[in-house]
Amino acid sequence: MRPAPAPLGRLDRLRRFGYAGAPPHTDVRERLVPPFPRPATRPWLLLGLGPDRAGRLARATEWLGPLLVAVLAGVLRFWHLGRPRDLVFDETYYAKDAWALLHLGYEGTWPDRTIADPRILAHPQVISLSDAGSFVAHPPTGKWLIAVGELLFGLDPVGWRFMTALLGTLSVFMLCRIGRRLFRSTFLGCLAGALMAIDGLHLVMSRTALLDLVVMFFVLAAFGCLLIDRDRARARLAAALPADPEGRVRPDAHTGDRAGTGRRPWRLTAGVLLGLAASTKWNGLYVLVFFVVLTLLWDVGARRVAGASRPYRAVLRRDLLGSVLSLVPTAVLTYLVTWTGWFLSDDGWGRHWADGRGGTWSWIPAPLRSFWHYEYLVYQFNVNLHSPHKYQSNPWSWLVLGRPVLFAYNSPEPGQDGCSTATACTRTVLALGTPVLWWSACFALAYLLYRWALRRDWRAGAILCGVAAGYLPWFLYQDRTVFSFYAVVFVPYLCLAVAMMLGAVLGPPGADRRRRTRGAVAAGTLVLLIAWNFVYFYPIYTGQTIPYSSWQARMWLDTWI
Repeated sequence: MRPAPAPLGRLDRLRRFGYAGAPPHTDVRERLVPPFPRPATRPWLLLGLGPDRAGRLARATEWLGPLLVAVLAGVLRFWHLGRPRDLVFDETYYAKDAWALLHLGYEGTWPDRTIADPRILAHPQVISLSDAGSFVAHPPTGKWLIAVGELLFGLDPVGWRFMTALLGTLSVFMLCRIGRRLFRSTFLGCLAGALMAIDGLHLVMSRTALLDLVVMFFVLAAFGCLLIDRDRARARLAAALPADPEGRVRPDAHTGDRAGTGRRPWRLTAGVLLGLAASTKWNGLYVLVFFVVLTLLWDVGARRVAGASRPYRAVLRRDLLGSVLSLVPTAVLTYLVTWTGWFLSDDGWGRHWADGRGGTWSWIPAPLRSFWHYEYLVYQFNVNLHSPHKYQSNPWSWLVLGRPVLFAYNSPEPGQDGCSTATACTRTVLALGTPVLWWSACFALAYLLYRWALRRDWRAGAILCGVAAGYLPWFLYQDRTVFSFYAVVFVPYLCLAVAMMLGAVLGPPGADRRRRTRGAVAAGTLVLLIAWNFVYFYPIYTGQTIPYSSWQARMWLDTWI
């Protein structure tokens, strides 16, 4: 008769479900900077490769895996990029403003869209751009990036969508690497990237010349830079800690309170990227505030682990000034630099508003006062934008995909534009996230709240901060006209949340085979459902011609129509 198994302790039970708390007597260096696990060589050995070659291939997967996921994302985003051949939704503003920036350095004036758009799409093309400055509601960086594609391919759909498709592809690659650093797992990093590669909202926004995906790219890049900065600063703090005669590093109050963390170029780079995000759309400013708080809390955690007697005071003395100077002034300076074309122009809208004006602030150079006046008017325009729109939605409905935005709709008759049925067909582009992925993300966010609030898992807190920075500020504008596709800014963090939840479902490496098998079946089933869901909705993400009945079958909720 087998003896009864020994009862599991509390920490052992938690680790079966993915708890990553430090075991007792862990070296402080490993707590400050957990090492990356050694790449698994077993799959390559099973294929008959020698140990050396298997080791090299295993190490190569750290980059090869993200690269393959990015290739998949690129194929999906660039395939038939010019379809539909039209200026869809707000492309009518940004594609034309980008062309004006390319040729004038500022946003010029176009005729009414009913006149200008058909001329742009006609053969031969007619470009009706005037050099009179035009008032615009968003800063220029995103439009400058769109202009790069137009410089390469001209003012046509491929030209104005090229850069968003490229940034969407690169963001998938970045997310794979960011997830690897965050989870210390190449598999979970690539899983997060693959989930974003097959998210419908990210795909549609990557194939449309709007500004929100550009904001997402810069914010995600800044998040990655801050993760690298976190690891490097904590490594310097660990190196400063004294070791006992056995070589084991212990917490030390003096070092934790007073040790510096050296130069932090990655934090400075994050400041530049956040400035670029804000100079694309102003919601990037909220992300800057959230990320400043996040990095300061990371510094507090590092000093606490290092043994600081008063970690908050230590951060105030040693880290606060560097954090604020690295992020905030750098972002502000970057924002100003992106307006160089406007400052150098004579015909930009409002460029000479302050010329010859006196008053209290007359000691400030006139161009800066004109710029401030312009920014004030833009602020007033944005906060007072209350024009009703058929596809506007309240932020409360975004996570559950309550009201997606129809970017393009056409009804080809039988025998036209690929319609091979006896009845009419539809050709749509719907900015809708992959439903199973987004609804799974709702559960994942609840799980991460538990991990952050009750288990103090910093990874969960970092992901939640990314979601909050891109999502919560929109609740301040309940009366403003807003759209659900703004949510693309926090799509990467939803994918990280789902990947982290699936990692817990899989179980930790030390779990028994039965637990790992069950976890793999459950996690694999969910991933396959998400992939199937993406394939099912793919025709209405990319403007393919399908029978009307097929389109109607995909309208799972009445609010999607």
